[in-house]
Amino acid sequence: MVSKQKILIVDDDNKIAELISLYLTKECYDTQIVNDGEEALRAFETFRPNLILLDLMLPGMDGYQVCREIRHNSDVPIIMLSAKGEVFDKVLGLELGADDYIIKPFDSKELVARVKAVLRRFQAARPVPAAPSNIKCVEYPDLIINQTNYSVIYQGKAIDMPPKELELLYFLASSPNQVFTREQLLGHIWGYEYIGDTRTVDVHIKRLREKIKDHESWSISTVWGIGYKFEVKTP
Repeated sequence: MVSKQKILIVDDDNKIAELISLYLTKECYDTQIVNDGEEALRAFETFRPNLILLDLMLPGMDGYQVCREIRHNSDVPIIMLSAKGEVFDKVLGLELGADDYIIKPFDSKELVARVKAVLRRFQAARPVPAAPSNIKCVEYPDLIINQTNYSVIYQGKAIDMPPKELELLYFLASSPNQVFTREQLLGHIWGYEYIGDTRTVDVHIKRLREKIKDHESWSISTVWGIGYKFEVKTP
């Protein structure tokens, strides 16, 4: 399942940020907006963007410092945005690890073109590592389920979820469009020695649906008279 590439927009001017988001959404990117440096670092961990558009002039922690912090543990592409057009500012940004530098005001077409170019360069230069066989993780648009570290990221936010709920969600999502009976789910998740009935499955499905709403491209679906499936919708 190929998910949209995600772009984190960091700008204290929300009008500019929303305008950038509009341009990129039209190009089928998934975006998230934050307005200060500390929030940017938190969003970087939860949203896991493919690229960051980073304004320099931020309240508190400025863009240079945010770039420095991210570069300590990630090579995610960063494009700096600034009204500062002096050579010194550009050089400093690039030396700290930025991949490009765009001066405000900018043309929307140029911004989109630069985003695409930086992503192309990054993907071409990045070796594709072999996926470790012991990592259990499935990813869909707006949803990442990692059973290895028991985490769920939904719409860029970490979702608190008890182990059995997460295991049930992972089991369904790792076999998209496959229908499972309540008995099968009970056996796989709780074990055949579990003393209980199939209503346990229904209760956990209800709790999952309260936390994770149906998406335009996937949903937790009831197959009447049989059980449940993680339905992936074809375009």
